[in-house]
Amino acid sequence: MFKGRQFDQSVILLCVRWYLAYNLSLRNLEEMMAERGIAVDHTTIHRWTIRYSPLLLKRFNRRKRGVTGKWHMDETYIKVRGQWMYLYRAIDSVGDTVEFLFSEHRDLSAAKHFFRKALKRHGRPDRVVIDGSQTNREAILSCDVTHRLQDRSRRQLKPITIRKSPYLNNRIEQDHRRIKRRVRTMLGFKSTATARIILSGIEMVHMMRKRQARYAFNPNPSLAEQFAILAA
Repeated sequence: MFKGRQFDQSVILLCVRWYLAYNLSLRNLEEMMAERGIAVDHTTIHRWTIRYSPLLLKRFNRRKRGVTGKWHMDETYIKVRGQWMYLYRAIDSVGDTVEFLFSEHRDLSAAKHFFRKALKRHGRPDRVVIDGSQTNREAILSCDVTHRLQDRSRRQLKPITIRKSPYLNNRIEQDHRRIKRRVRTMLGFKSTATARIILSGIEMVHMMRKRQARYAFNPNPSLAEQFAILAA
């Protein structure tokens, strides 16, 4: 993963991890590295984040454990180039992240894309709680029907229960805040592609903190240890 790089793997991982995990700017990290005798430009740290976040997330997902059959689904706002875009997210009944999807639009197509992605990774839930969005309800119903029609297991699949309740969906609203707290200090993204990659990295760190991945020889690794394991 790091072959041919000018800087040591440990330096790259440190910068990427600190940028995704903490309320630090790229220039903050440039100064912090300089204090340690390492001259690295803030644009280089940004390039590292864009390059390595997707690779680390791919390896993380191979270790990601299953989720429960009760999901909470919602979307939150993210500003890109001064325009509001949308981060679709779902968590399960114990607060673990099920799936996420960044979209330029908030419509039926985006909701269906998100729910199909969640179904593909984790299978069918028994129940999904939404905040009252008719679009999300239609997306779940459509994907559920399609999934049951395509199922070849010959089982009698029950329809997914959809429950509309803003009060019950406070769980995911609270979870949104942890993501938005990190995004807020970035002062907006400059491009959709960059936003999508960095948000996926922030979501990965959030899942790491929830201990959502399995590591054979270390059941409770720190963030630094998890990054090192994934990069090995």
